[in-house]
Amino acid sequence: MIRPEPDAPEFLATCALGFQDPVVPTGVWSCPNPREICAVSGGYAYLIDTSAPEQFTMLPYRPVLEVRPLAEMNLLLFVGHHAILAWGTNGLVWESEKLSSEGITIIATEGTTLRVRGWDLITDKETDFALDLVTGRRLGSPR
Repeated sequence: MIRPEPDAPEFLATCALGFQDPVVPTGVWSCPNPREICAVSGGYAYLIDTSAPEQFTMLPYRPVLEVRPLAEMNLLLFVGHHAILAWGTNGLVWESEKLSSEGITIIATEGTTLRVRGWDLITDKETDFALDLVTGRRLGSPR
């Protein structure tokens, strides 16, 4: 049970189940905004305002394939098949461009840089590249 304030009423959040597949996440994550929680059910992700639970956002990725907290950047990253979305204290911070034809792997974070691998349909190979965690933009050429 989560109570944002001592006198806040209890609530029950009912979220639709996305996919019944162990590959997609299911769980509850804390958010950069302490009033919010992130509930993921079979890859369907919901950001819920605990002080007004009727106020929620369902992310467009169906499914979310990975949830990656980056506390040092005050971000919660959501990885989809083709792009990455960053959620911050005030909601959506950025959404990357299409990064992959099918599948994204986060390799590492280095300061404000996110190292990522994606598969390219045209070349039929995986390519490494970097994203700026502040803007979500691709940095330079692949490394």
